[in-house]
Amino acid sequence: MTTCGRVVVLDYGAGNVRSVVKALEHEGADVVFSSDPAVARQAGRLVLPGQGHFGQCIGSLEEGGLADAIREVVADERPFLGICVGMQLLYEGSEEAPGVPGLGLLPGLVRRIPTELHLPHVGWNGVAFSDQAVVDPLLAGFNASEPRYFYHVHSYAQLDVENCQVLGVCRYDVPFASVVGHGRVWGAQFHPEKSQEWGLKLLRNFARL
Repeated sequence: MTTCGRVVVLDYGAGNVRSVVKALEHEGADVVFSSDPAVARQAGRLVLPGQGHFGQCIGSLEEGGLADAIREVVADERPFLGICVGMQLLYEGSEEAPGVPGLGLLPGLVRRIPTELHLPHVGWNGVAFSDQAVVDPLLAGFNASEPRYFYHVHSYAQLDVENCQVLGVCRYDVPFASVVGHGRVWGAQFHPEKSQEWGLKLLRNFARL
């Protein structure tokens, strides 16, 4: 049984994620903040936010039974959004935690950004959207010919920007995937809840899927 209109934001001890709840509520969504796998399984839409270490985050999800709940929601083709580390956890693994498997919902590995610039990459940076992004429901209203600025905080990223799942690319010395999507699974490397107008628009779009 699912609660069709409800957005469940997962609470698994990964940073200050209540700001995501508040942003979704601001956009009129019916939101529940929960660490209960049973609640997650009933979600109409599921959000995995997070700040922190890849290995610790996936460990918390596995130990709490939330990783299996995520996989069930995705297999049922209900909308799923990973934010920041939550996006990185979609992949098979990360250089931040060698040998530790991620959720495996998207192929590939997350890598440390190869740059001599300061890490972590913190602050506002432009995201250029692909032609594919224009028709993606999460990015309805975004324009592929005009980059938008979003707030990033990270040292690791998906660097394979030629992958067809990449909807938006950002650059911090090198290009990296800032928005990805495959089927009903999406990821945002930036923090939409901290990105003002366009970040809130993305969350609003997600809540209406």
